[in-house]
Amino acid sequence: MITAQSLKERWATFKQENPKTRIRDAAKQLGVSEAELVATQIGETVRRLEGDFRELLKDVPALGYVMALTRNDTIVHERKGVYENVSFTNQTGLVLGPDIDLRLFMSHWHFGFAVAENDRKSLQFFDQDGLAVHKIYLTDTSDLEAYEALVQKYLATDQTVPVITVPYPEKTKEITAERVDVQAFQADWLAMQDTHEFFGLLRKHNLEREQGLQIAPKGHAEQISVEQFRKVFEMAAQRELPIMIFASSPGCIQIHTGLVRKLVSMGSWYNVLDPEFNMHLRVDQINSIWVTRKPTKDGIVTGLDLFDQEGNTIALIFGKRKPGVPEMKEWQDVVREAIAA
Repeated sequence: MITAQSLKERWATFKQENPKTRIRDAAKQLGVSEAELVATQIGETVRRLEGDFRELLKDVPALGYVMALTRNDTIVHERKGVYENVSFTNQTGLVLGPDIDLRLFMSHWHFGFAVAENDRKSLQFFDQDGLAVHKIYLTDTSDLEAYEALVQKYLATDQTVPVITVPYPEKTKEITAERVDVQAFQADWLAMQDTHEFFGLLRKHNLEREQGLQIAPKGHAEQISVEQFRKVFEMAAQRELPIMIFASSPGCIQIHTGLVRKLVSMGSWYNVLDPEFNMHLRVDQINSIWVTRKPTKDGIVTGLDLFDQEGNTIALIFGKRKPGVPEMKEWQDVVREAIAA
């Protein structure tokens, strides 16, 4: 049995031997969750938080200019800015600023920590299985006094209570496309008035997202290569075309809307390295990329859907747009030309 002390020692040794390994990857190699690794430092560089995390998030705007980080196994999405217009309806929340743009699903926010490591202060939140759902890092211009006041307000009374994670049951994918009424699904696809209807469409026909794309109406979904995907980004950067990049954990969808400029490949990572926005994408873990075209009352909306080996959505990418406004022709041109290249 792994004790808190033995895990702490193993983690210290691992960090010495593997100083560049990200904590999420280290947790996998050590056979534990990231939250359990973070918790080994409680009383030193980590303080456990408690209370209603919805109320805590309403206090985050006081921190000023910060960096929001949301990731899954394949993509890391980092966006700098100020948390603005934080609101909740029951367990669903929104952060609607021009820079920090989030959709929050609070049933997945189980553990919270204030972390001060390597001169970086942050607030980190984890699911019941110890998987990170969202992190907020202070920047050089953040309000340190507001940060400390927030931490004290939500500080757990008892810092010695063990962090006990509970794994979710493994997903069993029993959906088979053979039983789907393809004609009915395609008719419903063509009748969409809003891209958000797609989630309901998949539920109605009992389909996973990628399965839905595989049986889409002709001309409305096609697979492309990683090279064509890179071309989309390169052309968007060259033409200074604003795009939207959605990345999610179980408890948060984080959206970047704006330009991408500095594109850098480093081994298996494809990166956007701009002052306000960083993206780190493991291209070797992408199983498929689809161009999708969904009808709306404002015309066709063109997107890129990225999937991993298990069929999980890695990221969704669109041209910048708002409901009620037709999609930019320039975005459609970029996607078409990148595919043809």
